[in-house]
Amino acid sequence: MGKEDKVILWFDEVTKRDMSLAGGKGANLGEMVQAKLPVPAGFIVTATTYFEFLERTGLEKEIRHLLGKLDPNDTKTLQEVAAQIKEKISGAVMPLRIVAEIKEAYRRLGDGLVAVRSSATAEDLPEASFAGQQRTFLNVEGESEVVAAVQGCWASLFEPRAIFYRHQHGFEHLKVGIAVPVQKMVQSEASGVMFTAEPLTNDETKVVIEAIFGLGEAVVSGEVTPDLYVVDKRTLEIIDKRIGKQEWQILRNPETTGREANIKVFIPPARQMKQKISDEEIISLADLGRRIEDLYQFPQDIEWAKQENQIFIVQTRPITTLKVKPIEVLPKIKAKPILIGVAASPGIAVGLVRIVTDASQLDRVIKGDVLVAEMTTPDFVPAMKRAVAIVTDRGGRTAHAAIVSRELGIPCVVGTAVATKILSDGQEITVDGYGGRVYQGKVVEETVTLPKIIRWERLKTLTKVYVNLAEPELAEVVAARDVDGVGLLRAEFMIAQIGEHPRFMLSQNRGDSFVNMLAEGITAFTKAFYPRPVVYRTTDFKTNEYRNLRGGEKYEEMEENPMLGYRGCSRYTKELDIFKLEIDAIKKVRERYRNLWVMIPFVRFVREMVEVKEILEREGLCSSADFKLWMMVEVPSNIFLIERFMDTGIDGISIGSNDLTQLILGIDRDNPRLVNQFDERDEAVLLALERAIKVSNSRGITSSICGQAPSVYPELTEKLVRWGITSVSISPDMIDETRQVIAAAEAKLK
Repeated sequence: MGKEDKVILWFDEVTKRDMSLAGGKGANLGEMVQAKLPVPAGFIVTATTYFEFLERTGLEKEIRHLLGKLDPNDTKTLQEVAAQIKEKISGAVMPLRIVAEIKEAYRRLGDGLVAVRSSATAEDLPEASFAGQQRTFLNVEGESEVVAAVQGCWASLFEPRAIFYRHQHGFEHLKVGIAVPVQKMVQSEASGVMFTAEPLTNDETKVVIEAIFGLGEAVVSGEVTPDLYVVDKRTLEIIDKRIGKQEWQILRNPETTGREANIKVFIPPARQMKQKISDEEIISLADLGRRIEDLYQFPQDIEWAKQENQIFIVQTRPITTLKVKPIEVLPKIKAKPILIGVAASPGIAVGLVRIVTDASQLDRVIKGDVLVAEMTTPDFVPAMKRAVAIVTDRGGRTAHAAIVSRELGIPCVVGTAVATKILSDGQEITVDGYGGRVYQGKVVEETVTLPKIIRWERLKTLTKVYVNLAEPELAEVVAARDVDGVGLLRAEFMIAQIGEHPRFMLSQNRGDSFVNMLAEGITAFTKAFYPRPVVYRTTDFKTNEYRNLRGGEKYEEMEENPMLGYRGCSRYTKELDIFKLEIDAIKKVRERYRNLWVMIPFVRFVREMVEVKEILEREGLCSSADFKLWMMVEVPSNIFLIERFMDTGIDGISIGSNDLTQLILGIDRDNPRLVNQFDERDEAVLLALERAIKVSNSRGITSSICGQAPSVYPELTEKLVRWGITSVSISPDMIDETRQVIAAAEAKLK
């Protein structure tokens, strides 16, 4: 009997060439067992067994029929069909031959607790392994329980999100199979991850190990700060060691089984700062890492666990394809700074100070100046383009100045509190956007050579990498990068360049001029990125920003707090004639470029979204199959009532993490005194992000994020991918780094 005819394959029967039968996880585990590496024992229920199950139960025809006329964009129907298919798979009677062989394999394994994991695969389609979309069952005990868990893994191949993604990527649902590795559980005294290339610089001369007490899910989730050990790969010498304080660990509760068996256990204070594994174990682990890398001839990302003083390798995967970039240099500054603020956009520049206290003074900024202001607004953009750097009194890394500087690729330091008071016009300064410091005069003289930097080739990720943009001049340059589209096209900067309040232009019968100029700006992006999508966020000017446009003072009231004032969606339903100008511009662009989608910002009430969608439908936009309507999720009401907002018929959401964090924590994001407390990684914000993404998945609609958080916190991006986000939209300077983080996170979920 050949391998392809077997229900069960043991780890020692498979190699990395058997992915079509064993899936990626099983094939890698088998490869390591063949190499006599310490892998917990286990077996694989093959992908061919899954196909046999479908055929012998008659489910293949039923599933094909249910999926035949399904429109995955119809959220309600998608959920209903997915539920029907999962129920049919879970409720079907598994053929006795398959049941008997699974039970026999479990008995041969020695009974006890096992982990039952999914690994999707597809014939001739190795890229069709959908990260994190299938089930994993931990702490499973008992023959019948293992059989049920295997059937549960098979059913999870038809979660709504998995069906939706296969449709999006053109994979045939019934050609995608699933293998199920069943492996002895390791009750970890310590655990962690190991990289055989340094993960920040991808320096291949080092092995980096992270370690915690207890089970590894705490380090994967980012809830615990692990120990960090760096080992020279050639000599196996420990060259760096940082101990993380660990206040609790995850252990198994012996009184129960299943995922709920894992509980948090307090660590006594005297042990919280202890090294998690010994130096001998660190060196032994690094040696294992070298052996695994040699086996695959590829840098590896490895999960390990320690039980009863024995180290086990639980899983390995390639980091990805790497290439060497020439040696880089960075300036080294030894002078004492005259100002310290928040590092908002990387880079170092030298120029003459030009203090701007009002938008009317922007013409004073000439090419090569350092723009210094209390804060910036969209009407500052023309001057910001001429500046070599920007320094502000107020704001954090999500402030307007920070966002635009990153987009323009110029250094920026915000939140200095006193820049406009301490600096003077014409003064020469050095702005360090890496460190958030400003120096007197030109101080960039010395340089330090960095180690050889490794950069990644273009990567293919399931999670799309979009970009936040606003400047038409940058469209073609950014479109040439490894990016899947524009996830946030901001209207405000194009309108600021028009320079006149739209109602003022209407009053002079120049509405057509506004439409044409806005359409011209949008077209620069749709043309450059075609056929990739461009998601245009309709105008979210605040009243103070509208007042700065010509004629704006006549139409905009003074508000105490414009951030919470008359903005976003609230304006559209009350000023339909102005909104109609924007709609006309969108329609004009879509006559030539159908890759333009629309996103509605700052939606406070469900009824507002209903009204806006009705307006767009009357204008003929929503009726087109290639048109997508997204809603920004940036107000707490969007989180609490997320299902009701989705019931309005939107195609996707994009999380505005800047405003959402501000409103959840009650922190003015531009207040320098509070800037260190403004953090998208706060527990309350994370709960909101997780809910928004997971509900989107359950409804089969796309989810994205377009705030600055993913551009700043790679660990947050990992969480977003693990929760199942469809896309991440970031500033242009973070395209490559974010793609790397996503690729690594997706690999961990396979």
